[in-house]
Amino acid sequence: MKPIDLNCDLGESFGAWKMGFDEEVMRYITSANVACGWHGGDPIVMDETVLLAKQNNVGIGAHPGYPDLLGFGRRSIDCTYDELKNYIVYQVGALDGFCRIHGVKMTHVKPHGKMYLDAFEKIHQARAIAEAIISYNPNLFYVAFAGVKGELMTKVAKEMRLKVVYEAFPDRAYTPEGDLVSRSQTGAVIEDPQEVAKRALLMAKEHKVIAIDGTSIEIEAQTLCVHGDTPTAVDLVKTIREVLKKNGIDVIPMASFI
Repeated sequence: MKPIDLNCDLGESFGAWKMGFDEEVMRYITSANVACGWHGGDPIVMDETVLLAKQNNVGIGAHPGYPDLLGFGRRSIDCTYDELKNYIVYQVGALDGFCRIHGVKMTHVKPHGKMYLDAFEKIHQARAIAEAIISYNPNLFYVAFAGVKGELMTKVAKEMRLKVVYEAFPDRAYTPEGDLVSRSQTGAVIEDPQEVAKRALLMAKEHKVIAIDGTSIEIEAQTLCVHGDTPTAVDLVKTIREVLKKNGIDVIPMASFI
């Protein structure tokens, strides 16, 4: 069986506001998506998170979002193509600065929240994100949504010859159409470690996810994401690692996919 990466969105605290369990989660993941100060994070947190990832041999990626601290980047913002492209370049460059001073290389870019979801269906957003990445560093992996809902992101990325890593979410409920269930709905976020680990194993081993109506959906994922702001995040990533290991699936950083 192919190895898989386990990633988490981290570094989303800012100022006196605390988000997530970064130090504990970092022990069990292989790649970290670090907030770049617009939906969460700040220069101090970015610096600390990059250093923490380095100390734990965890791959580091930028997690750019819309300029929406109050909404945590989960609200869509209407912006031009050039604005969106430059928003991403600005954030990726900021995180890359901290990677450089700590002597590590950034490996990937994963858009955050509504910016990520907008790229599922809007060609304007999908192209701007891809162009921002390739114009900054064409060697960075582009983390795109696995399955039919990620086809637009995949098409655009391949046209621009970006290296794509496909992502699935064991801690999120899926619709029968292969989309993520809206966080406004009950049950959208799955917090039970055993259930999430079971879903992660199905994704990694059989390339499937079970939707909320029981439908089995085909997905081909190389990385699995657990959200760092989930209350049970530490238990989720720990249990996923244990279950995957027991079933003969290696968990490795996406940087090793080169």
